[in-house]
Amino acid sequence: QVQLVESGGGLVQAGGSLTLSCAASRRTFSIVGWFRQAPGKEREFLVALNWSGSNTAYANSMKGRFTISRDNAKNTAYLQMNSLKPEDTAVYYCAASTNSNYPTPMPETYNYWGQGTQVTVSS
Repeated sequence: QVQLVESGGGLVQAGGSLTLSCAASRRTFSIVGWFRQAPGKEREFLVALNWSGSNTAYANSMKGRFTISRDNAKNTAYLQMNSLKPEDTAVYYCAASTNSNYPTPMPETYNYWGQGTQVTVSS
């Protein structure tokens, strides 16, 4: 069993930056990803990577603004967000999977989810 805890959310002005963290109780999964969900919208894939570091996947709209990384020693994944826009406002979730060893944008592939952290971008 893996527990994931997101942190680092908050309020930021448009154009600002924010880094989210996802701490895992233990690392038995192969991939980790970040998703977000705004009210009334479907959960949206952002970025993912496998813990070996050999592959990374980005949603096209995220390239150049959002970056995923991880610290193996801390069992922690990060989402660095730059040039934030009001439309980035959402609950951000980290997720992990033991079902795949290749980053995937499909949320159903991920079998562990954090509780989410709110990111609000003001204009």
